[in-house]
Amino acid sequence: MAKDLLEKCAILQRDKQTYAIVPQTPGGIVTTDELQRIVDVARKYDADTLKFTSAQRIAIVGLKEGDIDDAWLDLGMKPAAAIGKCIRSIKVCPGTSFCKRAQQDAVSLGLVIDKKYHGMELPSKFKIAVSGCMNSCSEPAVKDIGIMGTPRGFTLMVGGNAGIRPRLGDVIAEGLTESEVLDLVEKVICIYKGYAKRYRLGRLIDDMGLDNFKREIGIL
Repeated sequence: MAKDLLEKCAILQRDKQTYAIVPQTPGGIVTTDELQRIVDVARKYDADTLKFTSAQRIAIVGLKEGDIDDAWLDLGMKPAAAIGKCIRSIKVCPGTSFCKRAQQDAVSLGLVIDKKYHGMELPSKFKIAVSGCMNSCSEPAVKDIGIMGTPRGFTLMVGGNAGIRPRLGDVIAEGLTESEVLDLVEKVICIYKGYAKRYRLGRLIDDMGLDNFKREIGIL
């Protein structure tokens, strides 16, 4: 029976015959050369469509199994962590790099986090988002780790998800600098790796109790 081809980073489609591949575009930022290569590959291998995903990536949908290796070779781009038990692509708003409403540099922080953690294997899928202001366009409140910019620095939320059992993230720290955010993100991920089994971070926090979780990362 046909299935996802994890070794080729290819996702089986609904027709059970074709596949999608998703090149990594950190922070949803893509160069004109990369964008052109994506289009060229889609045309060359007669893909059904290109799909902008909710994680700010471009999926090439409808490839034949025999074309997958050559498609990746032509792209010359790393695969995105689009499936599996790992840290997915970091979702980032335009931040102060592009948006007039932003109060913090979401892009720089998001790219640092993406470079360090993207694809890291964990007990379950794990999503992270960074927003540059409280409008929260990258939806940090429903991510396992959500980082929201404010006039006084960053607010850190943990345990959110928009999945089968939706949960808003718990605020665990406010007024953080970028370095303080990175330190806490590392601690949260390390605790999750050590304690969780096969469920999302929010369930771990519910099982432990929020205060106990804060003690584990040293903020209580």
